[in-house]
Amino acid sequence: MSSTAPAPSGSPGPPSAPSAPSASAAPSLAAPKAVVAPAANGGFDYQIGGPYAPAANVRVVSRDRGARPEPGLYNVCYVNAFQAQPDALAWWEKEHPDLLLRKGGKVVMDQDWGEALLDISTDAKRTALAGVVGDWIDDCARKGFQAVEPDNLDSYSRSEGQLTIAHNVAFAQLLAKRAHSRGLAIAQKNTVEMLDRRAAIGFDFAVAEECARYDECGAYASAFADRVFVVEYTRADFDAGCREWGGRLAMVLRDRDVTPRGNSGHVYGGC
Repeated sequence: MSSTAPAPSGSPGPPSAPSAPSASAAPSLAAPKAVVAPAANGGFDYQIGGPYAPAANVRVVSRDRGARPEPGLYNVCYVNAFQAQPDALAWWEKEHPDLLLRKGGKVVMDQDWGEALLDISTDAKRTALAGVVGDWIDDCARKGFQAVEPDNLDSYSRSEGQLTIAHNVAFAQLLAKRAHSRGLAIAQKNTVEMLDRRAAIGFDFAVAEECARYDECGAYASAFADRVFVVEYTRADFDAGCREWGGRLAMVLRDRDVTPRGNSGHVYGGC
């Protein structure tokens, strides 16, 4: 969600099991292709809760890093980069307890989604975390994704004063460098407050949840020349967004659990 929204921004879908970072150099990959951002206003589907066959008009799809890309489409790889998926907390505690953000000895949590925040407060910790998350980004490239969507860019706002926007900007820069080195475009996920830093970070396009609801779509559209992929979670917000931005921005209506088609609760609509 937008950092101005009361609802959380973490993926509600099933997390991918994290893998330990390589002790040596990053895994070898084929020479990266040129970084290409997705075209503006292409048919879009947001499938981070689980993959399914997209509608015929879909040209861009976002899926969790544990999924496979959809052949023939522009595929965005979702990575929870600034927080830990709920069922991965034990792994982080075992493998990298020093990389979990703590206050008074207790792990700082995103209370809405039950996700532990990662500690990006120092150069050393950001470098270590960039190794872990960078391996995930490498895997996205290896699988054939064209872009990466690092989530919870606004974790500083839930850090109980332990992080600043500058910490998150610095970590995002490391992720952008890694993505670009692997031939992947990188999305700014929410956090309208960082739009003025998008060039310094290296963001190529935006994925904006509920920008119609919070009247932020115009800011993203101006910043990214309409390369903005919008997810709304209520019919009223979606309809309002389509009236104002249909024909310029790619916009979809999804259920908050981003449930795969064929499962109870699945909602999908596009304009």
